Amino acid sequence: MSPASREQFQIEPEADESLQRAWTAAGSNPPPLSSSNRSREFKVCQFTAQGGEDAEWPEGVYYEGKSAGGVEEVNLSMTLGRMQRQQIEELCTSYTLTFSATPGLTERAYHSIDTGNAHPIKVQPYRVSPQAKTAIEREIQDMLQMGVIRPSGSAWASPVVLVPKPDGEIRFCVDYCKLNAVTRPDNYPMPRTDELLEKLGRAQFISTLDLTKGYWQVPLDESAKERSAFITHLGLYEFNVLPFGLQNAPATFQRLVGGLLVGLGEYAVAYLDDVAIFLDSWAEHLEQLQKVFVHIREAGLTVKAKKCQIDLNRVTYLGHQVAQGTISPLQAKVDAIQKWPVPKSKKQVQSFLGLVGYYRRFVLQYSQIAAPLTDLTKKKQPNAVQWTKKCQKAFNHLKATLMSDPVLRAPDFDKPFLVTTDSSDCGVGAVLMQKGPDQEFHPVVFLSKKLSERESKVTGQSVKKNVAPLSMPWKSYAHMFGDGVSTCKPTMLLYSGFILPWEITKNLFGGV
Repeated sequence: MSPASREQFQIEPEADESLQRAWTAAGSNPPPLSSSNRSREFKVCQFTAQGGEDAEWPEGVYYEGKSAGGVEEVNLSMTLGRMQRQQIEELCTSYTLTFSATPGLTERAYHSIDTGNAHPIKVQPYRVSPQAKTAIEREIQDMLQMGVIRPSGSAWASPVVLVPKPDGEIRFCVDYCKLNAVTRPDNYPMPRTDELLEKLGRAQFISTLDLTKGYWQVPLDESAKERSAFITHLGLYEFNVLPFGLQNAPATFQRLVGGLLVGLGEYAVAYLDDVAIFLDSWAEHLEQLQKVFVHIREAGLTVKAKKCQIDLNRVTYLGHQVAQGTISPLQAKVDAIQKWPVPKSKKQVQSFLGLVGYYRRFVLQYSQIAAPLTDLTKKKQPNAVQWTKKCQKAFNHLKATLMSDPVLRAPDFDKPFLVTTDSSDCGVGAVLMQKGPDQEFHPVVFLSKKLSERESKVTGQSVKKNVAPLSMPWKSYAHMFGDGVSTCKPTMLLYSGFILPWEITKNLFGGV
């Protein structure tokens, strides 16, 4: 299939009129529609969401005005010299059309939805506040103007949800839970975030690019458009492009960006719409950054300028701060963890552990500390949690650890590693360390595992019995130490004050 161009998706006059009628029926006054394909300027509009006791919607969320997204909004490093800054400005300017707040439309991929023999599914729209309705109306008009959606007569219908983004804008999403339940899965692999961060960690020059509304740059095939239909108080619409929330959307997009960076993997990586370029040489970084721009342009994609970070020595990537050999949690995420209220339901506990668990590599003995909380999520536990002193202690401990500004060193595979281990009745843990420029040992990662009831009953004082259960989490980092033919430096294990050579260490960990 050859996807249609963006121009073919433009709103037709009758669709324009139907939208106007829908707004009138809803008792709202829409701003005038424009025939241009550029994003409109929106006024600020505060809104809140309605939901049950588990609904989490921060106060003061705003639907902000959308800028043109030109190259002038790119974030350049203030530490660059005059010549370097001039070079990077000239490079970005030469790809002006690549920087846009309007999503592009690639011809290198399209998304299909395979529902087999499933009958069409229709779900009624969720009830929302008047302020949220206003946000939905504005977003629908914007998407119609850009050709992202079109009026629909589909037998399928899914409800809309609004998700606040860290930059103050909203992400217009559709609850495709029931559609996803009957969709055949696409198991294309996603990259590991820890491996991507380790690649970036030691680079002297790092640039990150954010593809404009990434998914919207991938067209849907005709049958997928019908299944993507969503219902609102304004009527029924369907997507022309890949929406957020579909089960196989990440797989489709990751396959696209993976192909985009073929041959560039030594200095460029991508996790969905977040692309990173990293090198130690300024000249090489400039050259490879240009190659990435060329690939993006040839694919028909666009980049969101204000979220791009060019040649910074400290960048934000995948919820982390990465800076010349160090990796730390993103402060905004840590602040959200610090402000998290005491959970009252099992779902709220799971949400907290999901956020904190993303940074578990920064927390010494994370599994043991979090054990009272993870116990609350067991199937046999009631939905209304029984919050104990142990739970509160674990809750406070995890918050305090992440608030203490933990920093990890990015691994250097040309230097030796030191591993320290420990165990208790409820869990096992280890710390992978390396010497830094100050010749002191610094943590690279904290590993831990909560023991099952069977594992916790293992007794005996031998090193193997105490350390063997750690093999499961340890295998996640086996790639650091090779398979006997690697040039990686030797690794030492420090256990209860005794240092063991790597040949013994790897046997203790199941031969990894």
